[in-house]
Amino acid sequence: MKVLLVDDHPLILAALQSVIQGLGDDVTVFGVDSAAAARSTLQADADYDLVLLDLALGDADGFDVLAEFRAAYPALPVVVVSASDRASDVIRAIDLGAMGFVPKRSSNAALFEALRMVMSGGLYVPPNMLGLTLRAPPPDVDTVPSVMRPAGEAPLGERARPEPHQEVASLAKVGLTPRQNEVLALLLQGLPNKLIARELNLSVETVKDHVAAVLRALGVSSRTQAVLAVSQMTQGQGGFMARKLPPRG
Repeated sequence: MKVLLVDDHPLILAALQSVIQGLGDDVTVFGVDSAAAARSTLQADADYDLVLLDLALGDADGFDVLAEFRAAYPALPVVVVSASDRASDVIRAIDLGAMGFVPKRSSNAALFEALRMVMSGGLYVPPNMLGLTLRAPPPDVDTVPSVMRPAGEAPLGERARPEPHQEVASLAKVGLTPRQNEVLALLLQGLPNKLIARELNLSVETVKDHVAAVLRALGVSSRTQAVLAVSQMTQGQGGFMARKLPPRG
């Protein structure tokens, strides 16, 4: 697996490189400290399996870079790794095509789980950002990234889990048809109706009907809510297996 890290904080960049390298001997990690360097790297060699992108870059807005990379390299999954854990930032990142969102204060185990899910075709959003516990953290909670803490220190991410009385429905119980599952898989990749229609050889009107049916089945009213709902349902179950698309161009 070949991973590109984009973060302008040198210590965090080095720490993340070390953590991700620990995924296995077959992992190659290349780190850059700016959007400009990331652009140059991908223009010279787009053969990466994954991009980990910080939102707070010194030379560009991370959301703009996310949108740019998703448009230029639609088959390349991007996971946001950010100091922010605001629900609005998570929703905006998913809206722009991110396949995962990992707060920097998450545990290393959470980061590994996110990468595993994304690389297997799933989508990762931390449990506390799925509409179950979208409240602000207590003011005394430190936001030091887990990778920068001494080994053995309790990960703060352990407190971010759904309330025990709240039940999350299984995606299998939603009752989608095989065609609706195909539409959902492409919807999760951020494809508009026109491209979904092209991929599945359907009319745009038929795709609109399927999308509407999927939203109704999930009990949501927008594509972003659907993405978050599916991530919530599949957390800890291996992720929803999104259909892989060949590179366009």
